[in-house]
Amino acid sequence: MQTNRTKAKLLAGEAVAGCFLRYPDASLVEMLGYQGWDFLVFDGEHGTLEPRDCENMVRSAELRGVTPLVRVTTNQPPVILRLMDTGAQGAHVPWVNSASEAKAAVQSIKYQPLGIRGLAGVRAADYGQGAPLAEYIQQANRETLVVVQVETDTAIKHIDEIAAVDGVDVIFVGPIDLSHSLGVAGDLKHPDVQAAIDRVAGALVGAKPAFGIMVSNVSDAHLWRERGARYITTTVEALLRPAIRNFLQEFREA
Repeated sequence: MQTNRTKAKLLAGEAVAGCFLRYPDASLVEMLGYQGWDFLVFDGEHGTLEPRDCENMVRSAELRGVTPLVRVTTNQPPVILRLMDTGAQGAHVPWVNSASEAKAAVQSIKYQPLGIRGLAGVRAADYGQGAPLAEYIQQANRETLVVVQVETDTAIKHIDEIAAVDGVDVIFVGPIDLSHSLGVAGDLKHPDVQAAIDRVAGALVGAKPAFGIMVSNVSDAHLWRERGARYITTTVEALLRPAIRNFLQEFREA
């Protein structure tokens, strides 16, 4: 198992940048790896990702030294196990609304004694051909990144308890689902949405987990970094849309 460079940077107090990818294409991952991302998140929640796809995408990320993470569909051990066994170095777990759900996420990602993840000689463990499994367990528990997503009004109300759960590395705000939960779907600038995100940011000041958030442009990335976020993500679509539209507009106006 490779060293998780993204986790190392977060532990050192640095900020990291990553990109969500919902398209199950290893070549696209390899191309993105040349751009200098700290990490890539393969989206199994809002994409068509299957374990076989994820395994090949992880291989591509490893070629460029980019941390491969996966967003699972749901906070259930069998689901998380299959995607983590591909070699992903951590997982985004959506819809975490309480401390008990955060603990469940940690336990599904970690091996004993920190969790309940099943052990086998899979790709994540070098097919059992590398270090002894006992050594691999220690390394995996040390290197894997646990990202819990808070994206409902209920989660915001329990943010202090969630932030106190041992083993959570990043608390990640999903602004779109949060706006939906607050009754203002898609209005990310709405005062209620901004107040809820500020509540998360305030709860994480001095806390162990890093504050993470999704942004659509570099201006918002700077804004949230100034407000304490150190785990900044965007999407391929958010980057492509303005670039393509600007190209076509300038081409057609010429």
